[in-house]
Amino acid sequence: MKVPNANKLAILAALNKGGFVSGQALGEQLGISRAAVNKHVKSLQEMGLDIFQVTGKGYSLNSAVGLLEHQQIMQCYQQLGAGKAQIELHPIVDSTNSELMRRIQSDTSLESGSVVVAEMQQAGRGRRGRVWQSPFGANLYYSYFWRLDDGLQAAMGVSIAVGLAVYDAIKALYQIDVALKWPNDIYINNKKLAGVLVELDGQPQGPCQIVMGIGINLNMPTHFSRHIDQPWTDLSEHTTQLQKNKLVAYLTYHLEQRLSQYSETGLQQMYQQWNRLNAFAGECVELNTGHRSWRGICEGIDQHGGIKIRSDGEVKSYYGGEISLRKADL
Repeated sequence: MKVPNANKLAILAALNKGGFVSGQALGEQLGISRAAVNKHVKSLQEMGLDIFQVTGKGYSLNSAVGLLEHQQIMQCYQQLGAGKAQIELHPIVDSTNSELMRRIQSDTSLESGSVVVAEMQQAGRGRRGRVWQSPFGANLYYSYFWRLDDGLQAAMGVSIAVGLAVYDAIKALYQIDVALKWPNDIYINNKKLAGVLVELDGQPQGPCQIVMGIGINLNMPTHFSRHIDQPWTDLSEHTTQLQKNKLVAYLTYHLEQRLSQYSETGLQQMYQQWNRLNAFAGECVELNTGHRSWRGICEGIDQHGGIKIRSDGEVKSYYGGEISLRKADL
């Protein structure tokens, strides 16, 4: 799918202000016919946007989320007393993580705190090669770049810090307590709300470049849910105060705070908080690598970010980004 052209983006900007806008007014604003306006609207609907039409009133964008606006994001971010993040907005990318990883691999200069946010991903990625459903304007597709000078081994627990940053942002904005599932999922009431994909580039002993991708379901269109193979939820089910731009600012701020803490003390202070939010605490779970599996009681994580499983009276820690964790079928 192509990036929306200038006319489509202008129609979106007009609809994003709220209320109805007539096709005639849009056509006059853009210098195109009403038929051309209608064609652009249909194209936007095919991208996943919920735009409806009422005879005599025009078009309206039915969205509790709103669209990305750089000025709003930066104003909120600066009010938080945040750092110096550089936040880029894109209508469509293949994947926000892929966008940053390409820059790393092409030796493009990147500052820690570089952020890419998109309205839509054409090839959104989850862990273990899964597809991340990414309809236009409906959810948050976000990636954050961070440079760590202590090598790949020191980055082992980063996904724990990122999960806590997502918790911090949602708690601060909506007073919602989410649960965290090792190594990288965020749950509400046993349903998946968000996921984290951490990708690394570097040497075992040298500087490490880290891209932290975060996808949060905000207002998922129903017809996209048929592609999701597990129980899921979105924030619109739990709050009426959704503001995507504010969420981008808060998420960036809380990532800065957690990553600063991580660089100073690792998970020494964070792992116990994570354990209080553990979605599978005390549950019988199954770990699976695709080749081997283990069952036991989930005892949370250790101070290095490994998942602790109690089996046959013994507790062992397991590490690795390609391990999946789920409740065991009893």
